[in-house]
Amino acid sequence: MAIGSEVHPRSGRGRPLGGSESKRAAIEQAAMDLFVRDGFARTSVDAIAEQAGVSKRTIYNHYGDKENLFLSVVRQRFDAMIAVVDGLMDEYLTDVAEDAVEQNIVDFSVAFTLMAARSPERSALVRLIMAEAPHFPELLGPQMRPRGITAMIVKRLVVLNARGLLEVPEPEEAANHLFALTMGQVNNRSFYGTRTLTDAEIIRMATSGAQAFLRAYRPR
Repeated sequence: MAIGSEVHPRSGRGRPLGGSESKRAAIEQAAMDLFVRDGFARTSVDAIAEQAGVSKRTIYNHYGDKENLFLSVVRQRFDAMIAVVDGLMDEYLTDVAEDAVEQNIVDFSVAFTLMAARSPERSALVRLIMAEAPHFPELLGPQMRPRGITAMIVKRLVVLNARGLLEVPEPEEAANHLFALTMGQVNNRSFYGTRTLTDAEIIRMATSGAQAFLRAYRPR
């Protein structure tokens, strides 16, 4: 489910070596928990190994070093989130009936924002990327959040525009507008998941944002 080019480990570091999937899962979950809680710099490989119930040598054998482990964990979690969003786009924004495009865009916006707002790991991942991006240029690549998601929206908008169901002269700009008016509202109001919003609040923001998008981009 990768979008665009992958976030590669830094030069000189290979991809994680093969090994026990259960150990790999334990390492990645422990790393994610500790990176989110303490940040990259304050998280030690010793702490990750202890929480995962493995040796430091096992971590180094699988990932090479802490930097590569960090990037691998972020990429894996980001890809999992992208897969869910892609599924929602397949459901609501692909093969859209001519008389359903507006309702489908509203329904997609509501489903997407509810999913994202109700996922503590998604919110934690976004905050982690924002905190560590200045130290990891790889996290600023065009495939990463939110540009990875908006690139997926662009593809659907291009099709809807070609069918005359929307009027989208600048698909990338329009995709950014849809994201900002829906998920962007929820991110700002919830402080990226640090404040809990009710389902009613999320649905209202997603619906009003999608309707504003439609007023701008429905055919004249």
